[in-house]
Amino acid sequence: MDASHSTDGRGPVFRRALARSANLIAFTLVAVSLLSAVVLIFQTVESERRERAEARQTSNVLSELAIINRAVLNAETGQRGYLITLDQRYLGPYHLAREQYGPAFSRLRQLVRNDANPRQAELIDQVENLTVSKFGEMAESVALVSSGQVLEARNRVLTDEGQEVMERLRMAFRELERIEQEQLALATRETAAAEGRVVPLLIGLSALLLVALALGYRLVARAARADAEAAQAELVAQARDQADLLARELNHRVKNLFAVILAIVRMSAKDAPEAKPVVDSIADRIHALLAAHEVTQGSPEMGASLRALIETAVKPYLSSERRATLDGPETALPARQVTPLGLVLHELATNAVKYGCWSEGGALTVEWRRIDDDLEIEWREEQPGCVAEPERAGFGSLLMTSAARQLRGTIERQFTPGGVHVAMRFPLSG
Repeated sequence: MDASHSTDGRGPVFRRALARSANLIAFTLVAVSLLSAVVLIFQTVESERRERAEARQTSNVLSELAIINRAVLNAETGQRGYLITLDQRYLGPYHLAREQYGPAFSRLRQLVRNDANPRQAELIDQVENLTVSKFGEMAESVALVSSGQVLEARNRVLTDEGQEVMERLRMAFRELERIEQEQLALATRETAAAEGRVVPLLIGLSALLLVALALGYRLVARAARADAEAAQAELVAQARDQADLLARELNHRVKNLFAVILAIVRMSAKDAPEAKPVVDSIADRIHALLAAHEVTQGSPEMGASLRALIETAVKPYLSSERRATLDGPETALPARQVTPLGLVLHELATNAVKYGCWSEGGALTVEWRRIDDDLEIEWREEQPGCVAEPERAGFGSLLMTSAARQLRGTIERQFTPGGVHVAMRFPLSG
């Protein structure tokens, strides 16, 4: 008899421990997924930074190549002018070009010393050797003319050796420019692919945060079932205390997770001002979902503004395609009505996204008014086509029924060809 009693006592404890472990595992998976999303966002910012660095690198390399190319052409022009006219004024561009090409090669090698592939290094060596050879050939012809051997200098110019060197130089310049442009195009494609992941990341991040909220609702539902199933007052009190403890623990962990994610998101953009719009958009969505979570975890000591409560429920889902119109006087809700009404509004907003007006590009209108001591709220969804009424009552319907009892009022839903219409009425006296 004693052994059987001991086994029965350990059963509920084991089930509670198993349920708690399952929640912690689910919470850990959500946390890892959120951190992975932040890492991907950071990679997008890094891709944009690499593209800008590659663009600067390409621009600087092409600029130095242009300086070297102009130096060779200007030197050859001056050399030919001096050879034809014997006017030493033509030697000015020639001497200037000789002074320019050496420093330009030094800067070019400095730019590509860490990033040059074997072909680029080979081409740069080839261009430098050809340039030195070309300037050597021009120096010899200038020296011959200066010493009076004009005919000999002209005969050397008429050979194909100088033309062949210039043609090889032009081919090397073109190939270097092509390699730099290809590297820039590759960096641009990688950045475009990284930016293309931003919108799906936002959607995934929002979905994961909703999963975290669902874990909190699951604990609340478990606490309600424990109250209903408890046969003795002491067991009911213990079950309620345990559920409240778990709910507070999960609520605390969710808030901490939101704070960590916000901090990581903002730190990721500290050194990248250009990513601030994307990061601010993510931070705003996280703030909105955190506000919705805090409302559904409200305490009995705190009341709320009705307008603020409705805005908190719909704000996480608003966008340019999802619109909502709120209209009604400023109304203060009693503290005990905040949580049940907040849960109903959250359920309606979620259904509007999944099945209602916001899934089809429709609009939402929420109006409220005071009628004597009662508060009346109308939730109207404008959705083209016929809205089918559910065949059976799901969790949302049970939640609304429970909330209506807590509010001591009524909640009625109508499915019309124009959309869903929900009418709520309850006394403000609580």
